[in-house]
Amino acid sequence: MSLAEVEALARAAHAEQTDKAGRPYVEHLRTVAEGVRARGGGEELIAAAWLHDAVEDGVLSEEWLETADLDRRTKDVVRAVTKRSGEAPEAYARRILATPGARLVKTADLAHNADPARLAVLDEATAGRLARKYAAMRQYLGLTPDD
Repeated sequence: MSLAEVEALARAAHAEQTDKAGRPYVEHLRTVAEGVRARGGGEELIAAAWLHDAVEDGVLSEEWLETADLDRRTKDVVRAVTKRSGEAPEAYARRILATPGARLVKTADLAHNADPARLAVLDEATAGRLARKYAAMRQYLGLTPDD
């Protein structure tokens, strides 16, 4: 699949979703993809950014991912950043760190998720809980404030 086809697929798959603030979820995907590009990621990682939540959110299946006409690296990164039910954050971080390119995609994801402007529209308890969760994951991944 071309990058344009991946983007169109992701937009269609997530079209009905909104984020915690009620914004169209595709805005998050676009921002993560742009963040990967800005951090030097190539097309395989930008494609993974567009698809990074698709399996976890259930809008595309693992079976679809396995048979999709995608580069192996894209598939591996999507699998690595897909959080599994009941999985400890430390185990999730280890899988990301063990998969080439996954840390870059997760870095862009965390950067958008933890954006103070994005958190500011949430209630204080939710914003605080998420900020702590994202800070912990950044620590597990060895990210600095500049990442």
